[in-house]
Amino acid sequence: MLADAALLARAEALVAGFAAAGLTVATAESCTGGLVAGLITAVPGSSAVLERGFVTYSNAAKSEAIGVPADLVASHGAVSEPVARAMAEGALEASRADVAVAITGIAGPGGGGPEKPVGLVHFGLARRGGNVRHLERRYGSLGRAEIRARAVADALGLLEGALAEPR
Repeated sequence: MLADAALLARAEALVAGFAAAGLTVATAESCTGGLVAGLITAVPGSSAVLERGFVTYSNAAKSEAIGVPADLVASHGAVSEPVARAMAEGALEASRADVAVAITGIAGPGGGGPEKPVGLVHFGLARRGGNVRHLERRYGSLGRAEIRARAVADALGLLEGALAEPR
């Protein structure tokens, strides 16, 4: 993943843009397991931008580390819009970052079902003083590595969009 030149170039531009804007980022990752934070930290100077990253793979971690209500997970499932939004908000609250991106999904090869198939990924993006955005992707059963790579790319896209928004 980190050898992907296109993703690394995007991360470099993102780090430069966030640094120039004086903004910091937090990540809350489930199915990507820290790949977004890892990609950002592959860029020299990223310490000025990445405030912290949370790998909240289990439901308990989502609740304990970033305050996602357990009843929200119980009623909607870990892979859902409400949980992705709560993860982004929770990462923002549990950090000093200006922007937080969250990813929760089913990378497979198992774990999917008719309503929540393999390849379903929900994203949340929160910005201090702003609204929480949501993105849903259904990548299909492309294989675990490809689903995770596409999720990283889409998370970068959300961060790029946040950078483009006026403060």
